Amino acid sequence: MELRILPDRARLGAEAAHDIAVALRGRLAGGGRVRMMFAAAPSQAEALDALLAEPGIDWGRVDAFHMDEYVELDADAPQAFGNWLREHLFGRAPFGSVHYIGTGGGASAAQSYAATLGEAPIDLVCLGIGVNGHLAFNDPPVADFDDPLLVKEVELDLECRQQQVDDGCFAALDEVPAHALTVTVPALLSGARLFCIVPGAAKAAAVRAAVEGPIETACPASALRGHPDCTLYLDADSSALLGGGAVRP
Repeated sequence: MELRILPDRARLGAEAAHDIAVALRGRLAGGGRVRMMFAAAPSQAEALDALLAEPGIDWGRVDAFHMDEYVELDADAPQAFGNWLREHLFGRAPFGSVHYIGTGGGASAAQSYAATLGEAPIDLVCLGIGVNGHLAFNDPPVADFDDPLLVKEVELDLECRQQQVDDGCFAALDEVPAHALTVTVPALLSGARLFCIVPGAAKAAAVRAAVEGPIETACPASALRGHPDCTLYLDADSSALLGGGAVRP
């Protein structure tokens, strides 16, 4: 896993967006379509804004997916991850297609999204790390590095739900749904190239566990170290607890 440590969120977002755009243009140059998956979180906003400003991207040949969604949340709720991505990304560029998980939940919804996701390989994944080390909504109690499923319904742990309040997405903990559909860890790691964007002091402990701790489900993000082409973008705050061996600009 390659580390990039930038001074602040703005520089982090710009650096990540540049690298994503280079990879995207390179794949589009082959003449085919590109399948991309995106995380929905405030931590991704700067990178997505910068990516939309990158020139020379034929968005009409990009098929987009997102990686998790609350269950039993109103379909038009602004906290729904599909709606967040529509506002910040999907509604701002002419994507060839956008595949939404939906807020209904249940085995049939998981199976339907998994079928669409599994139609072809995922080329690029833009993701983050949660304060509990989660990837998508694979919290430590439910993360499975050998999960046979592509998509599953999970119960969110308390730390994950509290993060949604601390991020300003919900006013109180009891407003945060307790269940969600998530793309599994193996499905995320099946992407050919991963761009992991993690700013902020709240993520520092999770980053340290992911980079320097054991590879285990207690920190699901530690699984990123087994991917052959993953870049982790950090700022001064999120990298603050890393040891002296971290690569710095």
